[in-house]
Amino acid sequence: MASNQVLRMGQAAEMLGVTVETVRRWEVDGRLTTVRSAGGQRLVRISEVTRLLGERRRVASDRPTVARSARNRFEGIVTRVEIDRVAAVVEVLAGPHRIVSLMTAEGALELGLQVGDEAICIVKATNVVVEVPSSRESRG
Repeated sequence: MASNQVLRMGQAAEMLGVTVETVRRWEVDGRLTTVRSAGGQRLVRISEVTRLLGERRRVASDRPTVARSARNRFEGIVTRVEIDRVAAVVEVLAGPHRIVSLMTAEGALELGLQVGDEAICIVKATNVVVEVPSSRESRG
């Protein structure tokens, strides 16, 4: 499962906007759980980072922006990036929500998205419906 992927302490600290020392203190205080690598390095699960980001989102307001029209804004962690020649699939874990974005390969490459990156998903439109008329004229 993607939420079991792990980050180095420095990566987790950067995503949380705190120092490595703060992450270590949170571990000692029981605020977050770490796991050990085979070499003994402390690692943080993406699910832990997502949980802490969710807690902070509930107690603090969104980061300031100049203006926006979209109301459905989800902050999370990139858990999957698949890019082919034309299109890309990007999956973001935002609290309990799994958001999948289909975008151009060029757009994904421009963003430089990688698993473990912090990302904000803004949902403006939910779907496009394609219909076929009841009678088609022959195109010959």
